[in-house]
Amino acid sequence: MTPVLRRVRTVGPPVLFFVLVLAGWEIYVRARGVADYVLPPPSKVGSALFDMAPHIGADVQATITEAVIGLLLAAVAGAAFALLIAAWPFARRSVYPLLVVSQTIPAIVLAPIFVVWLGFGLFPKVVVVALVGFFPIVVSSVDALVNADRERIDLVRSFGGGRFEGLRLVQVPSALPAFFAGVKIAATYAVIGAVIGEWMGTTKGLGLVMTRASRAYRLDRVLAAVVVVALVSLALFAIVSLIARIATPWTAVNASNNSEEAS
Repeated sequence: MTPVLRRVRTVGPPVLFFVLVLAGWEIYVRARGVADYVLPPPSKVGSALFDMAPHIGADVQATITEAVIGLLLAAVAGAAFALLIAAWPFARRSVYPLLVVSQTIPAIVLAPIFVVWLGFGLFPKVVVVALVGFFPIVVSSVDALVNADRERIDLVRSFGGGRFEGLRLVQVPSALPAFFAGVKIAATYAVIGAVIGEWMGTTKGLGLVMTRASRAYRLDRVLAAVVVVALVSLALFAIVSLIARIATPWTAVNASNNSEEAS
């Protein structure tokens, strides 16, 4: 199978399904005469998106800024925390369970608290994004670090290396794919976290656009903003995936070999 046919086989079914969903949505709304403030058809959402496009540049930029800074903060803090847990068994026994329990608190509950503590500026939104992305990065990284190949670690120690050398030469390289997998998951949550923070109070951002549109019963504009959020999330995910391929080229080679064997 050629690369082009393989790509069509991968991308074709979800694209076709998405087109069918939009067509069914349009037909249903038109046939049933559903009011636009209840469920606008995709054509109205597309028209609203076209009308909004010249005016939401600053809002999109604000949300992207919050999402990117928060994601970077989550990646740095998550990697440091994962290394601490992997290198220090006491932290794994005492702190890691508390981290898991902390994820039972939704971000939308914490967002207004951060607004009260930190104000309505950029920082509280960044903190919300960082908290949303922190957990998947830590969990995936810790599992990979702890479950690294023990034979390779023992080999490093047999040559006189200590715990730090085993961590640097074996555990960290083997954990990089898992780390980037966690960052990919965090990237999909980052824009949503920024929007949640903006709902609590802001001067610009896609969350503000959605809030204003919902108050005016312009559901078409709300859904248009949701489309923009989805596109930004996809773009951020694609950028992280590209960085992951550059940082861990061996994973791309393995994936290609597996794909060729499957075909």
